[in-house]
Amino acid sequence: MTIDESVRAHVERTLTEYLSAKQSTMASLTQELADALDALVEFILRGGKRIRPTFAWWGWRGAGGEPDAPAVLRAISGLELIQACALVHDDLMDASAVRRGSPTVHVTFERLHRERGWLGTSERFGMAAAILLGDIALAWADDMFYGSGVSANRLAAASEPWQAMRSEMLAGQYLDILTQVEGDESPEAALRVARMKTAAYTVERPLQMGAALAGADPEVVERLRAFGADIGVAFQLRDDLLGVFGDTDVTGKPAGDDLREGKRTLLVALGLQKATQAGADVLRHCLGNQDLTGDDVERARAVLLESGAVDAVEAEIEALTSTAMHALQAADLAEPAGDRLAELAVAATRRNH
Repeated sequence: MTIDESVRAHVERTLTEYLSAKQSTMASLTQELADALDALVEFILRGGKRIRPTFAWWGWRGAGGEPDAPAVLRAISGLELIQACALVHDDLMDASAVRRGSPTVHVTFERLHRERGWLGTSERFGMAAAILLGDIALAWADDMFYGSGVSANRLAAASEPWQAMRSEMLAGQYLDILTQVEGDESPEAALRVARMKTAAYTVERPLQMGAALAGADPEVVERLRAFGADIGVAFQLRDDLLGVFGDTDVTGKPAGDDLREGKRTLLVALGLQKATQAGADVLRHCLGNQDLTGDDVERARAVLLESGAVDAVEAEIEALTSTAMHALQAADLAEPAGDRLAELAVAATRRNH
């Protein structure tokens, strides 16, 4: 099997090998780390679409990179460890109990604390463990990237998007929680969070990173970034729809979780803007309501549908995808990268999980 045939399979194998070595090295320091490292590694390897390294790979190939490049594969697989950090911390901040159909990291360690009868509160231990394990994942991401074996000059070129991506992701997470506590209901705020928190580190920066590793011309990088920025936002808008309307058995998260967490997404912002006063009251009752019932979720769904908010978000996804495709066509990439990126764009914006 070549990397072209299955990027995801190669990323999975590369991550498994790398994490096994890291786990073994750290666990040898003290046995007490074993439970924590086992949980982190299991979380990282449990499912996931590996979309970030896949975009990075096709950025590499589109800029003329060779199809068999294990060092590049190691470098871009580190993106999954940044993603793991984001998910572990995000679940904690959102008080989410389930991720990919299994307990979230902080919940896992709350249970461990209770089962073993340790001192203090289970909740504080679970919170502390999740913060530290997310930080370990971020540290491992840097180790994997800088120790990938890519040549020094190409690694230096890719360091710019790599470093920018980490800062943007964390800043975007802060903007997300700030928007929630401020109660900012504007569509502009929702799109700002989507661009910084998701678009940059999901599509735009991975594409730039892959292209930089291949020594791409600035014009190619600029067009890839334009493609990635719009597809990244469209990806987040689809995620917002799934957060309210998705099937729990498919998404792996409870229905209405975004409402329960009080997320001011574009979907919610447009719903509040377009709904009747009664409809807006329904949405505000649901936002941040930890006691949200199934009936509450159904009422919110009805408001979002009847107000035209869902149709408006779908139209925005289509518009972003269209402008992204124009940028992709103008990039003049080495094939089959252009076709693969077009396929990825469709998969990212029309998915059901």
